Amino acid sequence: MCSMRELKVAVVCSSNQNRSMEAHSFLSKRGYNVSSFGTGTSVKLPGASPDKPNIYDFGTTYEAMHEDLMRKDRTLYTQNGILHMIDRNRRIKPKPERFQQCEVRFDVVFSCEERVFDQCVAELQQRDVEDNQPVHIVNIDIQDNHEEATIGAFLICELCQLMQECDDLDNEIDELLQDFESRCDRTILHTVCFY
Repeated sequence: MCSMRELKVAVVCSSNQNRSMEAHSFLSKRGYNVSSFGTGTSVKLPGASPDKPNIYDFGTTYEAMHEDLMRKDRTLYTQNGILHMIDRNRRIKPKPERFQQCEVRFDVVFSCEERVFDQCVAELQQRDVEDNQPVHIVNIDIQDNHEEATIGAFLICELCQLMQECDDLDNEIDELLQDFESRCDRTILHTVCFY
């Protein structure tokens, strides 16, 4: 198989609700060492109208969000899939987490949109480098809807599998990502930061 130790993976979107949590769920069921995060200043969920989202602090538990939305409009949030999504999330972990507050080190950080990729890179670059441990930041654009989140989770899982099989990820990743990009027909961004 591979000489490399098990990959430590993070998946990051804006609110740690849909895309990152779908991938977190998918990867953890397949035995990966995975965490998930958001990079936003707050957690935003669709509201009764586009100009009135539900906004929560990152410290708010999925349980509390679920109760709040049930109280506000159980029918609406059941029909649009938000309650189902939050129900899945609360079975994985207690609450959304911010990437900027995470002290854990990862081998690979997957982001789900270019803005989040930029925020992850900016956060890691402003930290003090301690021992030059590389972390690969990889972006796959995934639209923020349930169907795309599922497709994105499959793509991220496939990439994890390919990375896990590398003998030398640091030297093989560029070619691996180029091949994958042409196969999945999605633009992939990649950079390396250091812990």
